[in-house]
Amino acid sequence: MSSTLSLRHGRFMVPPVVAILAVAFCVVLALQGQYIGFLFATLFTLLVMGVPIAICLAGSCLLYVYLSGQVPDIIVAHRMINGVDSFPLLAIPFFILAGNLMNNGGITNRIFDFALALMGWMRGGLGHVNVGASIVFSGMSGAAVADAGGLGTIEIKAMRDAGYDQEFAVGITAASSTIGPIIPPSLPMVIYGVMAGASVGQLFVAGLVPGLLMGVVLMVMIAVLARRRGYQRDTTFALKTLRITFARAFLSLLTPVIIVGGIITGMFTPTEAAIAAVVYALFLGTVVYRTLTWRRLVQVSMETIETTAIILMIVAGASIFAWILTSNQVTQQVVALFGPIADNPVAVLLLINLVLIIVGCFMETIAAITILVPVLLPVAVNAGIDPVHFGVIMVLNLMIGLLTPPVGMVIYVLSRVSNIPFERCMRGTLPFLVPLFLALLLVTFIPALSMWLPTLIYR
Repeated sequence: MSSTLSLRHGRFMVPPVVAILAVAFCVVLALQGQYIGFLFATLFTLLVMGVPIAICLAGSCLLYVYLSGQVPDIIVAHRMINGVDSFPLLAIPFFILAGNLMNNGGITNRIFDFALALMGWMRGGLGHVNVGASIVFSGMSGAAVADAGGLGTIEIKAMRDAGYDQEFAVGITAASSTIGPIIPPSLPMVIYGVMAGASVGQLFVAGLVPGLLMGVVLMVMIAVLARRRGYQRDTTFALKTLRITFARAFLSLLTPVIIVGGIITGMFTPTEAAIAAVVYALFLGTVVYRTLTWRRLVQVSMETIETTAIILMIVAGASIFAWILTSNQVTQQVVALFGPIADNPVAVLLLINLVLIIVGCFMETIAAITILVPVLLPVAVNAGIDPVHFGVIMVLNLMIGLLTPPVGMVIYVLSRVSNIPFERCMRGTLPFLVPLFLALLLVTFIPALSMWLPTLIYR
């Protein structure tokens, strides 16, 4: 999980001359007293220069407060502390730790073997296995990059050995990994819930059907490509093998049941579910499978601390950014910009999807959520869109963004895992963007796909 996020959002992405011009533009805005414009200009100038996203947010806000003189400088620290002083945010370190423990506890191999016995008999079997394993693993990790890094190594090697094209293997591995943050638990859903003031439990439940829908459309694409390319069945269906692999993976498969079932039945909150997942993962790794040594446990803990610190720094920076936007009524101005389409949910959703797709190409998921929720959520609510439904749409959009250049974090991870150049990985992923965009359209314009379960359980 240490690779899921980075304080540095990229290298220096613009020529020095362009950077100097951007800085000059920020100075001009400040001298003219256009402080909100200065805030945005400074933020995006720092972003394209590759400055860590947390520093971009907090630094631009600090400069705004200092230059505008509207409030004391100490308000920045005060708002940042309040931004991370949230009970739902406690779920983040525990879900990260649970995912790390699952990745390092030998659980991924058991899941893959069970998925192979269950679906390997279909044409293009290992492609279907890839999707099935990602659906199961998504109920444990909650992060796309954790899925790609954990299961990706096993899946790509198995597909290579079976004679599949390397681009196909990387492409379906990348596409299936995006299911992770849609099916509960989900780190992006927790961040969205905190930023939007929405129920994390409802968001978790709302992602279940869309996540399964993503799996279905990906498997349809696999079937089409397998027939075109002549991929055969990778194994024959054997009830005995299925029974043996199910028995080996049974305790691992209980993890999503404990997490999701506990939340749905009201036994515990999402935060308590995260703690339960950690306890169960520790039990499997140290008592049942005995694959977690003290040395590995310390390593996993350090990775969890690093990733959690990065996420909370971003949230802290975003909280002051959101406060400035709210106090200056920027969100109301954005709603007004939508003008005649502001009350048309179809037009608003189309425009928001377009914005999110573009942003997802350039910005990491957590950063995009923390920056855009204060701006776009009021627009969606004004058009009559439920905040829970909007949360699923936003996260799904940004998951697709993980597969698109120039950021494409999942593609970079799989490029390292598979030792295949980034360009070839991208070429293999392109066909699978089609079913993912189809799933996005269905989830966007058929609200029942997201809202049926939350309405049934919570409302």
